[in-house]
Amino acid sequence: MVNIAPIGAAREAAVSLDPVARLAGVSKRFGAVTALGDISLDVARGRVLGIIGRSGAGKSTLIRLLNGLERPDSGSVQFEGQELTRLGERALQPVRQRIGMIFQHFNLLSASTVAGNVGLALRIAGWPKAGRDSRIAELLALVGLADKANAYPAQLSGGQKQRVGIARALAAEPALLLSDEATSALDPETTQSILELLRGINRRLGLTIVLITHEMSVIREVADDVAVIEAGRLVEYGTVTDVLTQPQAEATQRLIGTLQPSLPPALRASLSSRAAPGFDPVLQIDLLGVQARAPLLYRLAAALGAETTLLHGGIDHIQGAPHGRLFVSLRGDAPDLAERAVAFLSDGVSAVEVIGYVRRTA
Repeated sequence: MVNIAPIGAAREAAVSLDPVARLAGVSKRFGAVTALGDISLDVARGRVLGIIGRSGAGKSTLIRLLNGLERPDSGSVQFEGQELTRLGERALQPVRQRIGMIFQHFNLLSASTVAGNVGLALRIAGWPKAGRDSRIAELLALVGLADKANAYPAQLSGGQKQRVGIARALAAEPALLLSDEATSALDPETTQSILELLRGINRRLGLTIVLITHEMSVIREVADDVAVIEAGRLVEYGTVTDVLTQPQAEATQRLIGTLQPSLPPALRASLSSRAAPGFDPVLQIDLLGVQARAPLLYRLAAALGAETTLLHGGIDHIQGAPHGRLFVSLRGDAPDLAERAVAFLSDGVSAVEVIGYVRRTA
């Protein structure tokens, strides 16, 4: 039995405290290459922060600054109120024990059992020998591997290996858990199970988690907040709902493009940019929350006296909240049909625009 209970309101209280980590004006160069430039970012206590960007954007450098494995050329890196840039290597060791790390390729000791891999982390952290076995059992139960204590890494699937890595990262009761592309080597089904585990750990323990990824689908599944890094710069930061539904930076818009429905190429190619006899306007409608549950097309048709046709689109969820994008054509006799439709929808949806006109079919 895992001796860790849900914390409910305690997690909400933790979120309101000072950030676990803070970067202020941080820059880092490697020779002539600027890996990070003037990054300022708070890691809110008790929340899951997703840091996303394309390969080479500077994500891995940022995570190494957070755990003290790299030092910035300028700026401040704080962890639990302590300035890491002023600490020597010996003084950094106890700080790093407060920061757990999950790796893309697991980094397990092949000659040690599952229990041995987790136990090594406990020994390094100075955990008393008398309490190690019970702690190992507790952690393996937490990650769903209670029956694998005596197995070796070669006997485990990729997802099971990553669960061992998570148990090991949690061994010393860290204040911050860092995940560096922890799911990128896993298949989609296993990725989903690992993300659910991490989200569950965040909710049950109130543990602050930073996820480094290049996959926006990972951010959508598990993060509370998201920071977008592009060419070493922080180009967007906010709650995952705000950033994914109302992206401001071009880099963010590119990253979320695969998550949002878009018109099939053949249909987009058939659109005309100008209204003309025999052509119907096509609307792109973005929905969020209760908007996505409303009988939108019925109301639109009734208000305009027009025929509405759903051409393409879909509804998805971010942190349990529905959001969607619909592509709808309108057929009616009014010359100002498109303008009236936009006016009718503007107050009830997140965004609406006329994206073109499609030839009317019989």
